[in-house]
Amino acid sequence: MQHQGGTTMRNSPTSYGSSSSGGHYRHFDTILSPLVKTSTVASNRSYAFFSLFLFLLLGAFLSTRLLLDPSVLIEKETAKVTESQKITESPKYPQATKLITEKPKEFTLNCADFSGNGTVTCPRNNYPTSFRSSVREDNSSHSPSATCPDYFRWIHEDLRPWEKTGITREALERANATANFRLAIIDGRIYVEKFREAFQTRDVFTIWGFVQLLQRYPGKIPDLEIMFDCVDWPVVKAAEFAGVDQSTPSPPPLFRYCGNNETLDIVFPDWSYWGWAEVNIKPWESLLKELREGNQKTKWIDREPYAYWKGNPTVAETRLDLMKCNVSEEYDWKARLYKQDWVKESKEGYKESALANQCHHRYKIYIEGSAWSVSEKYILACDSVTLMVKPHYYDFFTRGMFPGHHYWPVKEDDKCRSIKFAVDWGNLHMLKAQDIGKKASEFVQQELKMEYVYDYMYHLLTQYSKLLRFKPEIPQNATELCSEAMACPRDGNEQKFMMESLVKHPAETGPCTMPPPYDPASFFSVLKRRQSTTSRIEQWESKYWRKQNQTGS
Repeated sequence: MQHQGGTTMRNSPTSYGSSSSGGHYRHFDTILSPLVKTSTVASNRSYAFFSLFLFLLLGAFLSTRLLLDPSVLIEKETAKVTESQKITESPKYPQATKLITEKPKEFTLNCADFSGNGTVTCPRNNYPTSFRSSVREDNSSHSPSATCPDYFRWIHEDLRPWEKTGITREALERANATANFRLAIIDGRIYVEKFREAFQTRDVFTIWGFVQLLQRYPGKIPDLEIMFDCVDWPVVKAAEFAGVDQSTPSPPPLFRYCGNNETLDIVFPDWSYWGWAEVNIKPWESLLKELREGNQKTKWIDREPYAYWKGNPTVAETRLDLMKCNVSEEYDWKARLYKQDWVKESKEGYKESALANQCHHRYKIYIEGSAWSVSEKYILACDSVTLMVKPHYYDFFTRGMFPGHHYWPVKEDDKCRSIKFAVDWGNLHMLKAQDIGKKASEFVQQELKMEYVYDYMYHLLTQYSKLLRFKPEIPQNATELCSEAMACPRDGNEQKFMMESLVKHPAETGPCTMPPPYDPASFFSVLKRRQSTTSRIEQWESKYWRKQNQTGS
């Protein structure tokens, strides 16, 4: 994802020469000319001017007395406010604010029409087919759309492998090797061809996200075809497509939820932004509000001064290793680690797994599973300092975050000592630690709100479509999908979360403005900043443990 480059300077106007100044003086003379009279006229009217002078002098005296009388000022101000209220009761819009002139029509799902019907067809006229902003721009205060968050710049990097060659149909078809489904957008409608089953409802809620994107920006998403893989780990190895020979095929364009430095998979927002039905995790827009409220329950200073983690340790060796850092009779590594039993939680109504109630420690640990973990955004959303065990994978937004600013880096091969140092450092430098936690939660609340998730999807798909070297078509074995066809036949959390995350009307403004790609210098600067900050913290940690060993504590 990429962001702003240099600023273009506007040339100053060059029309302030002497001729222009003369024009201003001539205009000034014209204004005064009615008051300039010949000496003869002045002589004949001297008495009249003298009388006028006395009248103006008396008026000035009375006006001054009135202005110095505070009761008069209060009465006049009250009269002005009252008169203003009579004129209008409408709100005052600040400059550069768009005025809403009509309330957008809300989309509704009439699932009663589909009850008992085995086949749900998509309605043809329920939704607009073209995007029209529902606001009127005030020309006197026109403001372009806000620039997207900086992590959008990585869109350019993710699509760079096809920058010169474009994406051919042959390359797309090679992505079928592992994809769960092919999704086509043709004339503003969605068609899906399924290849293989996905784990739980990952594919269902991912596709639901595409459907909602089209309802948010109807008619703005160009025709395209994509292949989507719902498995955690990326598979398109960069080394296999690194040759400079023209005979080397271009990599298959494969969308998924995460990537790493050795792969070329195209990262995309994960299914849980629209809800994770199997573990009762609500759609992101609702959950984000709950997390914000959860942060306010306990001040950072009053939270438990330990590092907290709760999850499934059996999915990866690195998590099993983390459990060794739990408090024991022999030693306290300042970590409080808990195993998440989802089977038990489901039977007991998820009473102990509410994410908004897990911001009760000053520090929270993020550690990957078999690859990247959905839990990352939930952990970062707490005001607690995120102790991030060295990650190997990234999702679409984390490349916009920095160690020492948004999170604290933890060594992967020395977790326990690294966690204890982080906690001891934070408890000793509480203001700095609080600031790191706050920076992360602010990032999540402001730069990862749902409207930016949709804007990221919009810009990624738009840029991707420009690379296609073939005409997208409706797949032969595809099914058309829409909100009705997906939500109405479902029940339980699946239907509940779909209804909750349903886009009810088109966006009132267009998407944020896509930032430009990194230039080589700024790209290097981003990488260097991450590396140098992490190295500096590791040096502090080494010094800390040398001192601990010397004192024998």
